[in-house]
Amino acid sequence: MELGVIYFYTATILHWQKLLETEKYKQIIIESIIYLIRHSKIKVYGFVIMPNHIHLLFENTDMNGKEMPYVSLMKYTAHQFLQQLRKNDPELLNNFKVDRNTRVHQFWQRNALPVAMYDRKIFEQKLDYIHLNPLQEHWQLATDPNDYRYSSCSFYEKEDIHFNWLSHYRDTL
Repeated sequence: MELGVIYFYTATILHWQKLLETEKYKQIIIESIIYLIRHSKIKVYGFVIMPNHIHLLFENTDMNGKEMPYVSLMKYTAHQFLQQLRKNDPELLNNFKVDRNTRVHQFWQRNALPVAMYDRKIFEQKLDYIHLNPLQEHWQLATDPNDYRYSSCSFYEKEDIHFNWLSHYRDTL
């Protein structure tokens, strides 16, 4: 991934487990994103947090120390998941044990998918996909995409100030 390029980014919880069904884990992701935005490391144009994966339309704008901001996001959220599970649900933590020299637990699958967005039409298709994801038959997380709290849909459709940390894509594309 490069600085200054908008990506459609999908990251999945290890083995598609539904860790993100719980609000506190979704909040960890939101707070981490907001932190990076407020420190001018990323711009986020759209997002959805699903029970076992996330989609972001975002841009890395500046390095976070020696690493790309998306790497910081994945590392920090994993660390926070680990702390929460150790404290509140050690049994569930066992589902994330891995046999690796570098770590005992893993929360994000290693095959996160970034796709560069160079075309506004494709960007808008991905944004629609993100906003309609919670309505898919196998999820049924909402009946109206604006009602799903962990999505940028209401930012675009209702100018929801709850998401004042998002950047409108029309200001960039």
